[in-house]
Amino acid sequence: MTLAFPKTISLIETHGFEGYALLDSGGGRKLERFGDVIVDRPEPQALWQPRLPEQTWSEAHAVFSASGEDEEKGRWRLDRVVPENWPVDVGGVTMLCRLQGLWHLGLFPEQMPHWQWMLERISAAKAAGIERPRVLNLFGYTGAASLLAVAAGAEVVHVDASKKAIQWGRDNQAASRLEDAPIRWILDDARKFAAREVRRGREYHVLLIDPPKFGRGPKNETWDLFTNLAALLQDCAQLACAKDAAMVLTVYAIRASAIAFAELTAETFAEAGGVMDIGELAIRSQDGRAVVPTSLFVRWASDA
Repeated sequence: MTLAFPKTISLIETHGFEGYALLDSGGGRKLERFGDVIVDRPEPQALWQPRLPEQTWSEAHAVFSASGEDEEKGRWRLDRVVPENWPVDVGGVTMLCRLQGLWHLGLFPEQMPHWQWMLERISAAKAAGIERPRVLNLFGYTGAASLLAVAAGAEVVHVDASKKAIQWGRDNQAASRLEDAPIRWILDDARKFAAREVRRGREYHVLLIDPPKFGRGPKNETWDLFTNLAALLQDCAQLACAKDAAMVLTVYAIRASAIAFAELTAETFAEAGGVMDIGELAIRSQDGRAVVPTSLFVRWASDA
């Protein structure tokens, strides 16, 4: 078998989902609508000037101020009443957004194309006779991908090192009325869990890997993307089913090229064969005039 290395780098851009809109960007900021709430957040890569007038930006419910790219030192300023949490529809599941100290709200809209791709893989596996395709979601955060997968008929193992993120995911499951859906919420270090799954002989049809640059496990384990990703990806290659398998790797907030992660994936999945595509994810503004880059990605599938 051979793994076809892509000859081009793709740009996958999206407007997100129905409950989201990038209203404007520029000057190192972005103005977004999540459900009924408008937020003004830092976006260091928005090097251009905003297109909408200051009056429109002033209508934001909440503004996050940070020192450069250091979100740990920032805080939200509320200019209008914002609920403790509020619902946003994401492809038929309900996600609860929150202003939780950092500038994140519990959702990454640029991931919608990956979630749609995942749903296509789940559908293909079911068409091939697999009653409940198995999905492993590593660094799964608040569970948007996991909930979309179980709603589509998959069974999901969702792994995250944050107790707060796991509880947030459970809250989203309840809000989506999917309490009885086959999803396991695992509070664990992704590397340790994947290694145990390999020893158990487990296999998955879809693997989602969305690691941070740096992180801590629930027992203070240290995660470093450049040091630890290769070993994790090797375990994931062993966890991929021999047939009807697919993997999505997303990498963000780093200075690197998508080609580097494509080379690592090509090496790791060489014996499995299949196809890859690589590139960047980006959010396009509601008026279509600006595209904000968000992250790098590699997608692999065992067949075309």
